[in-house]
Amino acid sequence: MLQDKNRSDERGLPADLMLQDKNRTDRRRLPAGVMPRIRNYTDGQISPAGHFTVQETVKAMKADNAYQSIIHPIPPVFDADSEILILGSFPSVKSREAGFFYGHPQNRYWRVLALVFGEPFPETVPDRRAFLLRNHIAAWDVIGSCEIIGSSDASIRNVQANDLEPILKSAPIREIFVNGRTAEKMYHKYTEPLTGRPAVCLPSTSPANAAWSLERLARAWSVIRG
Repeated sequence: MLQDKNRSDERGLPADLMLQDKNRTDRRRLPAGVMPRIRNYTDGQISPAGHFTVQETVKAMKADNAYQSIIHPIPPVFDADSEILILGSFPSVKSREAGFFYGHPQNRYWRVLALVFGEPFPETVPDRRAFLLRNHIAAWDVIGSCEIIGSSDASIRNVQANDLEPILKSAPIREIFVNGRTAEKMYHKYTEPLTGRPAVCLPSTSPANAAWSLERLARAWSVIRG
């Protein structure tokens, strides 16, 4: 169990639901009405007594109407000197609370960028905004509004895409990148038909992408330097 029960897991589940391995949830702490629905949403396959997988829990919470309808609360960062555009999918709970991109401390986005550009890790929101502009990076997300459970990309539905035209008309964007497969899927479905521009998919900086070390991510992301 995590000690701080008010924290949320990067995937959007409340921390007090999680067991120590962070891939399973404690069935004794699930909201009322969720546990009885698990069997129906996992094809009858029930985890061993005492826990469910995160995937099972997300499915059950979907059935329990845990969705929120949210409009993207963070404006894009760009200026007339921005040369690349990096898009995520939709801000996590922690990012929405912080009012800026990649606010969850376990997400490696800012550490990767710091390594790629050989700069110190930007700690504060003003530092992060200045970092992006100094390195000619425009940043936003593909999704402008959606229904979502916590921070769970897997739960996203009823998507409305952000309008990238103000960025693309105001800045000489030479290439568009997306952070992870969900952002790539959403970009191809909703945005590329409007922009007519493809996006390069970079490996996700989420801690859920545990197979990729920080150093390996930085090597893959070095393509953004051109």
